[in-house]
Order: sequence, then C-alpha cells, then structure tokens
Amino acid sequence: MAAPPPPPPAPTHQSLLFPLPPSPTPLMKLLAVSLLCSLSFILGSYTKYSATVSPTLRAPHLSPSRCLPLPLNYSVAKPLDFEPHHTIPLPLPRQQAARLLAPCPKNYTNYCPCQDPSRQKRFAVERFFHRERHCPETHERLRCLVPRPVGYKSPFSWPKSRDYAWFKNVPFPRLIVYKKTQNWVKLEGDRFFFPGGGTSFPMGAKGYVDLVKRVVPLKSGAIRTVLDVGCGVASFGASLLDFNIITMSIAPVDIHEAQVQFALERGLPAMLGILSTYRLPYPSRSFDMAHCSRCLVPWTNYDGQYLMEIDRVLRPGGYWVLSGPPISWRTSYKGWQRKAKDLENEQNILEDLARRLCWKKIAERGPIAVWRKPTNHMHCIQKLKAWKSPKLCAQGNPDAGWYTKLETCITPLPNVKDIHDTSGGTLEKWPKRLNTAPPRTRSEMAERIATKAFNEDNQSWRKRVSYYEIILKSLARRKYRNIMDMNAGLGGFAAALAKYPVWVMNVVPYDVKNNTLGIIYERGLIGTYMNWCEAFSTYPRTYDLIHANGLFSMYIHKCDILDILLEIHRILRPEGAVIIRDHVDVIVKVKDTMDRMRWNGKVFHSENGPYHPEKVLLVDNSEPISS
Repeated sequence: MAAPPPPPPAPTHQSLLFPLPPSPTPLMKLLAVSLLCSLSFILGSYTKYSATVSPTLRAPHLSPSRCLPLPLNYSVAKPLDFEPHHTIPLPLPRQQAARLLAPCPKNYTNYCPCQDPSRQKRFAVERFFHRERHCPETHERLRCLVPRPVGYKSPFSWPKSRDYAWFKNVPFPRLIVYKKTQNWVKLEGDRFFFPGGGTSFPMGAKGYVDLVKRVVPLKSGAIRTVLDVGCGVASFGASLLDFNIITMSIAPVDIHEAQVQFALERGLPAMLGILSTYRLPYPSRSFDMAHCSRCLVPWTNYDGQYLMEIDRVLRPGGYWVLSGPPISWRTSYKGWQRKAKDLENEQNILEDLARRLCWKKIAERGPIAVWRKPTNHMHCIQKLKAWKSPKLCAQGNPDAGWYTKLETCITPLPNVKDIHDTSGGTLEKWPKRLNTAPPRTRSEMAERIATKAFNEDNQSWRKRVSYYEIILKSLARRKYRNIMDMNAGLGGFAAALAKYPVWVMNVVPYDVKNNTLGIIYERGLIGTYMNWCEAFSTYPRTYDLIHANGLFSMYIHKCDILDILLEIHRILRPEGAVIIRDHVDVIVKVKDTMDRMRWNGKVFHSENGPYHPEKVLLVDNSEPISS
C-alpha cells in the first residue's frame, strides 16, 4: 500500500498575522503576462513614434501648427520612412522570400520581347513582316529579371562613350566581320572603337555630313530633328550632334546583330524599327530631315508606300537625303555588282515617284541625292488632278502611328490661305524653338490661353527638375546620358533637362486623351508612341534614367503593373535611376511590387510638400559596377 501523505505544516506566527493568498492558476499567470507585454509595447511604440517621426509627418491632431507655413529648416529631400529599424538583421519571412522575383536564364541577357528572333519564325517574311513588333501574349511573358552579361562594366561617360564601348557590355563580334571593310566599328583590346564609318561613308561620317551640308542648311537652326532609316551604329546621327541636330536612328533586329544596342551604348538616340506593313510610331510632320544611307528599303515597291510614309513624317519644307543604290549608279554599279541598266531604271522609277509626291529634287552630288517636300499642298492638289498620282488620303488621323497600316495615298497637309504659307505654321529656329509655344498648341485653342498653359507647364517642370537635383545627386553631377520619359505630356521634363548633356526619349501613350507627341517634335525634341502593356522597342540596359509621371495611375486598370516594372528593369542600366511621380495610393502599390525586384525604392514628398497627395518614388542604383 502507498504511504499516506504527510500532514500539513503547522501554521507559524507570521502566517497567522498575514495569511498567504491562494496559489494563482495557469490562466491567471497567462493573463498577467499578456497585460504586461501589451502595456510595454504601447508605451514603447508611443515613445519611438514621438521621438523619430518629423512633426510634419505626424497626424494632423498631433500638430498644433498644421495650418501654419512649413518651418524654415524643413527639408523636403528626406525620404518618408515607414520601416522598422532592427538592431540585428532578421531573415526574410518565408512568404516574403517566395515573392521575390528570380533572375531570367542567362540566355535572356539581350532579350527583346517584341522583336524576339525565336518568335519571328511564326510570321510571314513577305515585306519583312516577321521583323515588325510581335509581342508575347500575357501567358507567354517572362516574370523574371533580365540578367546583365558576365563582366558587365559601367558604360563610358559622355562624350567618351561616343567613340568607345566595353566589349563585354555588347559582346557581338560578328558586326566587325560583316562590316570590316566599311569602318563601322573596331575591337581594340577589351573595348570597341567607333571610327565613324558607314556603308556609304567608309572614310568617315564627318566627311559624308560635309557633303550633305553643302545642300542642306545644317547650321541654320532650321534643321533640328532627323530620322535615320537603317542607321547602322548611328555614326551619322553622332556627327549631326556637332550642329545641335538630334537624330532618331532606327534599324531592325537582323544579321548584323544589335546595331541599335551599339548606338544606345554610345549614348546616341536609337530604337528598333522597320518599314514593313505599319506606319512608323511617330506623328505626321515630325522630322526636318529624313535620311537613308544604303538602308536596303525597297522605296519604289508596294506602290511607293514606304516613300509615302517618309512623306507623312516629314515636315513641310523638309529634306530627304538618299545615298546608295540607285544613286550614283554610273560610277558604282560595278562595286555593287549590279547591272547599270537595272540601276538606271530603278532611279527613273524613284525620280518619278518623288515627283508625284510633289517633292523637288534640289541636288545630286557624288554619292548623295536630296529632295525637298513642298511647304504646302496648294500647287500639289492641282498637279494631282492632271498626273497619274496617288490620291490624298481621304480620312483617318494623319498622326496615328501605333499599329496603323500603311496606305497608298499622300497624307494631306493642313490648309493654308496663301501659296507662300507653311502648312501647320512656321517653327522657330533652334534653340528658340524649345521654349516657344509651337503652332500645334495654338491651333487647338486661343493663342493667349495656349501660350499661358505652355509657359506654366515649362515653369512647373523647371521646379520639379530642381527638386530632382536635390533627391537624386547623380543628376546634378551629370552622370546620365540616355533618359526616357514614359509619359511625356508636352515635353516639359525634357526641356528642363536641356542644360545637361542628355537626350530624352519622350514617350506618349498611344491612347492618351490629348495626343501631344506632335507638340513635342515641334519643340525640337524626339519621342515615340507606346502601349506600356507591351515591351518597348529597345535592348536591355539602354537607359540611365527613367521617369514616369502619372503613368501607373493611367495603366493600373489596363494591365499588371508588375509587367511595367519588369520592363523598366529590363531597359534600365544597372547603375541607373527611376523616378516615379503619382498619387500616394498608387505609389504604395508600386513600392510593394518594386520590393519583389530587390530594388531599394524610397518615397519622398513631392516639391509641393507633405500635404499634397502626389509623392515621388525614387530608385537610385548609383553604386559603380566593376568587372
């Protein structure tokens, strides 16, 4: 049998005077501990919040001076910091780590989603349609981060980048083999050197431009925007910079490998593009000059549609410069390995087509020929009635340039009252053109109102760029060269950057309510139409700074903002920066998505102060990249 329990101890004198309370139950212990922990957390949080949060960021009822002006020592350049500050780094929670985006496979280093050679086989080769934009469907899109090449280095800074690029950044030696006799590019050790050659100017683009200068007034300031079709590595556009002329250089993805990528690596404006079945993504009357140097475009085929497209984008009084076959066939047919008679017939057809477009041939000297578009269509309308000519386009938007099919008709110019008038209005010469309200703004509203709105927009963007210089030190240090404005408006952001050695690709969403791309071109800037639910026509790592004003508010219900951010990541250089302006609610959503990309985005008040709903999200990857 078990022993009986011992008897309880006899009460002492002390326990009789102060009887002990009953022993606490486990539930009472748990409640007491929870109460103490909650009280400590509340007191600690209140102390931490009061000590660290700027008075301007506290709730209004905590700040008795919320209706007073900001204090003089208030700094708008401090990021809004809502993150906890741990003294010991903690591992990412398993769910958060699973949300992080993985790198793409290494063979996607130079991936161009809408010009992917592996997808081109699905489309017809007629008219080079397979080289048009063919973007992947939603279910085909990559949800990964395009990696940089092994050994990638920070590109040379401008203007040195004009002549040099690191081989490992664009490791394509085949271009040297294909163009070894034409002096396009040379490999010197671990870097490329661009001596300025080209298909029609093997002895240098500078000498070639000197020939053009004898016919076209490049120094006058009247020529500011140029389109270079089949640009090679953009040496022609590089030479035109000496005259303050900016060139939109376009070329398709082809056997020459990454011509456009070479151009952008050099710090020169360029994008993937081809004359095929669709219009070019630019408005009518955009360019002061168009150029083709043996670009292999069949100008007289398909009823002359390609030359009619050049006519559409060429400004009234603009110039078209052509070199290569059939120009100068008498002295060059043997080198081209072509029959002289065939080339002569080809030039005759070309001359006739240009005449029926009402162009006037003003010169043919050596390897180049130059035509000029009329300043209005008053004479042309009369001639078209007598000639067997293409008719004027009867309907449609002449500025439409996003997946708009080419037509066999001449885009009509705006009506004029006098034969000496310029259709659409006369533009100021560069650089006065940049900050003068262009004719397209005045044609849509009263001149006084338009000029006021235009000037206010300029003033607003100067203020904003001054603020960007505070929060993004690399901008003030002139670190950037290739810049993109994803929602350019009137081009005020680009105009405010004119003091820097940069160029800006001004992008206007194709379905925006007010199409402003024509205004941007009349200011002497360049840009393109775009649908940001698709990928941009460029290679990875081609822009130093990307700016998006109100873009995510515009697209938040059109497509997944993750796809837009992945596209920004694809085309941004690894050291680049991103500035996103938008409503605070949108900024929070974008920041959450951006965290999955391992980007350290910081949120700032805008230059309008803490009580304005517009905020600025900044990504600054300014640390140098070593090999």
